[in-house]
Amino acid sequence: MKNKKFLAAMMALTMAVSMLSGCGNTPDANSSATGSADIGSADSKVATAAEMTTREEVVEDGMEPITGDKVKDGVYPVTVDSSSSMFHITACELTVKSGEMTAVMTMSGTGYLYVYMGTGEQAAEANESDYIPFEETADGKHTFTVPVSALDAGIDCAAFSKNKEKWYDRTLVFRADSLPVDAFADGVITTPESLNLADGTYTVDVTLDGGSGRASVDSPAELTIKDGKATAKIVWSSSNYDYMKVADVQYDLINTEGNSTFEIPVTGFDYKMPVSADTTAMSTPHEIDYTLYFDSSTIEAK
Repeated sequence: MKNKKFLAAMMALTMAVSMLSGCGNTPDANSSATGSADIGSADSKVATAAEMTTREEVVEDGMEPITGDKVKDGVYPVTVDSSSSMFHITACELTVKSGEMTAVMTMSGTGYLYVYMGTGEQAAEANESDYIPFEETADGKHTFTVPVSALDAGIDCAAFSKNKEKWYDRTLVFRADSLPVDAFADGVITTPESLNLADGTYTVDVTLDGGSGRASVDSPAELTIKDGKATAKIVWSSSNYDYMKVADVQYDLINTEGNSTFEIPVTGFDYKMPVSADTTAMSTPHEIDYTLYFDSSTIEAK
């Protein structure tokens, strides 16, 4: 009887040990058997909001996306705004061909191994073949060649940090106002010729953007049409500007007293026309980039 009880106890103990051992093979919440291990792993590869620098809003009010079919084929330098100071693009070249746009972005540093045109979460789940690796230039700069779906639109771009081994979410805006006016297809920008204005003097509402935001210009501005060409008299809110530039052509002051005043060509209406102005208000003269928006709907004969 004792032997039978001993054997029964041993069998029970053996079964208990077997059950405990089997528990180690049961899929848990983080194992691949549940299908969630890859998700957990992907999440760990994406930087949290706390790990990222403050994101800047780079899509401006009033921006309307401009797709590749609205830009003429060619290669153009283009300005790119980034939502993060840690993803700084020092130069960019835009190529347009048959309505498709690509850009070669030159980075300020060498801290990123890949970019992915999407969010960090999407990048972590994507195949490595979808990543865009950097290319190194002769002078050691890192560049990324990326597709551009539209100008003046917020484009998601995740960047993989070499040191942190994580994806960081960025938003990029390829700025249409950094392209020359003749880069756009016919009809995209309102030109002086398309308005069919007779020679004469008019007024037009104008809005200044850029710089520190403290400067302004008088609106409406005086507009002159002669031989189909438009020029505007720009009167600044200070006397500290000594010249302006439009398409790299310099225009000097036309007055010697009062607020700085210039006559400049209007290359297009109803878009943010890029200009620069040199200020003497700082310790040394300094050129500042601005845009001027001339609203064609407000043109009135003077």
